[in-house]
Amino acid sequence: MDLPFNPELFGVNINIHLILEYLAFFIAYRYYVFLRKRSTDVISSNNRLSIILGAALAALIGSRLVGFLENPLIEFTLKNAITLLNTKTIMGGLFGGLLGVELAKKIISEKQSSGDLFVFPIILGIFIGRIGCFLSGINEFTYGKVTTSVFGMDLGDGLLRHPTSLYELVFLTILFIALKTIHKTFRLKNGDLFKFFMLSYFCFRFCIEFLKPNVFYTFGLSSIQILCVICWLYYSKFIASLLLGKHLR
Repeated sequence: MDLPFNPELFGVNINIHLILEYLAFFIAYRYYVFLRKRSTDVISSNNRLSIILGAALAALIGSRLVGFLENPLIEFTLKNAITLLNTKTIMGGLFGGLLGVELAKKIISEKQSSGDLFVFPIILGIFIGRIGCFLSGINEFTYGKVTTSVFGMDLGDGLLRHPTSLYELVFLTILFIALKTIHKTFRLKNGDLFKFFMLSYFCFRFCIEFLKPNVFYTFGLSSIQILCVICWLYYSKFIASLLLGKHLR
């Protein structure tokens, strides 16, 4: 199979990345509904809906904002403006959604942590989306730098590049299994599972960014790597408690 993968249906080219992106949202949400029915949710249905709406709106804003910050010096033209409006990143969506949840909880005076139910649906959704990124080859800015390693693949431009989307699929599989094991083995405080997910995923993305051909840096870091540092600072108290062994028991 050649990349980018552009299947045709009745003579019409199908945007496989867009199809899988919508499929990721649908399946992830259905998985969330399935998990919620099988668990005892300490948050009421009305408050849970408010939290989801707050997360969705903030995630939309955050994904576009961080997507823009990946190349803020782009020349302003109508074509580039449209491109920027369509540029998004899961990293901005995750951190924006986190802030949106916290704001929504303050507005509705909800004290309980709400993230644990979202962890595995989010991982599944990202996994499906990354398949679309891989199949899109160089059409999506998720590919890696040119490499001479045995992992190099031709993603559509005739050069051997790091298939960073495949690397992420492997990581997400390991993360899913690891968090499932932690969830079953240890008694975690409500909300800790989501924190483990965020710290693990943001750590991975910080490292994988070094394999990508980013074009804009601040202090030697890409905008996504800076966001990772901000996330670590946001969870600094939790990280400190982990180092003191107060969570996994």
